[in-house]
Formats: sequence, structure tokens, C-alpha cells
Amino acid sequence: MDYGTALAAYSALLDDLRGVRWTPRRRVPGGPTGAHVSTRRGSGAEFTEYRAYRQGDDPRQLDWKLLARTDRAYVRLAEEQAILPTMLVVDASASMAYPVPGLAKWAQACRLAVGLAAVAHGSGDPVGAVAGIASGPLTVSPRTRRGIIGDIASTLASVAPEGTPPLTTAMTAARALLARAGRLVVVSDFLANRPADESALIATGGELVRAGGECVAVHVVAREELDPPWSQALVADPEQPALRRPLSGATRAAYVARFSAWRDELSRGWRAVGATYALIATDEMSARAVRRITTGLAG
Repeated sequence: MDYGTALAAYSALLDDLRGVRWTPRRRVPGGPTGAHVSTRRGSGAEFTEYRAYRQGDDPRQLDWKLLARTDRAYVRLAEEQAILPTMLVVDASASMAYPVPGLAKWAQACRLAVGLAAVAHGSGDPVGAVAGIASGPLTVSPRTRRGIIGDIASTLASVAPEGTPPLTTAMTAARALLARAGRLVVVSDFLANRPADESALIATGGELVRAGGECVAVHVVAREELDPPWSQALVADPEQPALRRPLSGATRAAYVARFSAWRDELSRGWRAVGATYALIATDEMSARAVRRITTGLAG
């Protein structure tokens, strides 16, 4: 599917997100000029304060009018603006196809990834994506050019969730494309990961935060996972189809309790390293979910 056709599928979502901005949680590291307040102060457009001139300062920052009035040399300090490169990691393991045949989790994950990429791109930030597939990470390198959102949409449209590819591989590939710092978004149900893999994912996010970047964990869950039907059913593990168990009465209550406890533990793990955690159900409007994530009201 060409990127124009893929992008057309998201036209309503992109219209709903027009004008939405994604403000970083803190000043971004200095770099190419962009829309976000940088950690550096210099000769930017937004004046902040004066400081006494020191040897080595750029004479062009001297306030010559103030020098003429007071006979004292001061430099004008201003906020510099910088870009925040953004990479999205989208889990394409078998469990993301649940519930079959609707592919509800995968469809929601793709909408969220495209929506978040479009919002970041709207601020002039380079955006890219990595799909974690069984044959290895499928990568769209971060770019600022106009067609990049279509490229991301087209790449995701070419993927069918299957297998149990380690999400750590995709996350490592995305992290490598962010240079020193940036924004890394992981969109997953986090079901294909062993405890060691889960810890590695969170550790990678924490490393990025400590380097001055941002990490967002977007946890996509099906409504049927949160609130299983009360009727007796035989349920199968999407990652291990041969594993089947009856779900009724006490087993349903035990499942709901364990699933809730696991989500709480996952949330605490991401937040403990300074990342943002957002729980998004498949029946939530994608535009609303994107707004929650970008405004920091992810919950």
C-alpha cells in the first residue's frame, strides 16, 4: 500500500488532531532550532534576563544601549528553541491481533502511533517509527519532510501481528536513532515480554530520561481483557494458542484481580524511571487518547 492510500485511512483522525501540540515535560537538550524551549540560553528570540559580561561572551550579545546609559557591560540572555526527535515503537506480536478477527488492539495501536507522530511532526520535530515484527525491526528513520506520516502509516499497514518478537530489540533500534536524547513512545500490550524483557524495556526508557529525553509507555488493552464476558467461555492465550482454560465464576474473578495487579505493577515500573504511562482501551476514541497522552493527562 502506497503512503497516500495508507494516510487516507487516518484522515478523520488527523483532522481531529489538527492544532494539537505536544509540549515536552521539561526543557529539551540544545540542538537544531525548533519549537521547544531548550536547556541552552543564548541569542534566541525570547529575551529572559541580563547578565554581566564575562570574558569569552559573544560581543554580539552585548546590550549596547544599556552600556551607553550605565557604562556597564551586560549581555542579553534569551530562551533558545530546539527540536525534540520522536520515535514510536509499535508492538506487532500475536497478542496485538486480539480480539480476532477485528484486530482491535493492532488497529488502535496504529491509530495512536500515526496520531502521535502527526502531532509531533506538527511542531516541526523529526518523527520515525519501528514496528517490532517477527523477522526483525521494521524501521522508518526520523524525518521532518512532509511525507513522513504517510511513510509511517504505510509501513504499519504492511504489517500483520504474529509471533513473539522481543520488543526490546525494536526499542533498542529506536533508541539508537534518537542520538543523545529525544522522545521515545512504546505502543504495546506488553503481553509478549518475559519479566526480564519487561525490566529491560523499562531500563532503556529510564536511560533515555536520565539523558534528558522523554519516554512514554502506551499500554493498549482490549475491553474484553478488562471486563471479560460473564458467560462461560474457553479462552486461549494469543501468544500460545494451545494454552486454553475455562473462564467462569471464580476463575473470572481471579483473572480480573491478577490482570489489574499486573497493570498496576507495570505502571509503577515505568513511572519509577520517570516515564509516562498511559492505559488506552480499544474502545476509546483514538483522538481523545492522543490528546490525553500529549497533554500529560494519561492517567
